[in-house]
Amino acid sequence: MAPKRLASPFEDVGLYELAAHRDDRGELVELYRRGPADPPFVQGNFTRSRAGVLRGLHFQLTRPQGKLVTVVRGEVFDVVVDVRRGSPTFRRWFGAYLSAANRQQLWCPPGFAHGFVALTDADVIYQMTAEYAPEDQRAIRWDDPELAIRWPIEKPIVSPRDAEAPLLSAADLPR
Repeated sequence: MAPKRLASPFEDVGLYELAAHRDDRGELVELYRRGPADPPFVQGNFTRSRAGVLRGLHFQLTRPQGKLVTVVRGEVFDVVVDVRRGSPTFRRWFGAYLSAANRQQLWCPPGFAHGFVALTDADVIYQMTAEYAPEDQRAIRWDDPELAIRWPIEKPIVSPRDAEAPLLSAADLPR
């Protein structure tokens, strides 16, 4: 059964509810099936985060990645921010609660920064449309007052790199 598309304020950002096929043995959830217009995924990553960890907001500068984000254990609040200069939705953000229980996944299109905060211990799978290139990695501050993201946690655990990321107004953004 195809995933059900849910509401998102961005035309390009997809929030999906996955169907589960259950019987007395357990359940099977189809995470992805490529359609004729879908971009191919070239890399898959797995992260494990303890409750309270915030990762992001990250993006690639010249080789933007589309990311399909799925939580397979626990719950996260997942956020995308439009960092495409000239876009009518530049600077806008969208957040969704993704969990193993609600079986929702988020499509973060190329040109958006991405991050999440783990609300419980959480395992997250990313399928990406472009390979990660460390020299191309950029970030913006998770707590940028201009963005005013309503994170559901007050004092997250943040890496030194993410804590020192520039504000959006000073960030190196895609052209």
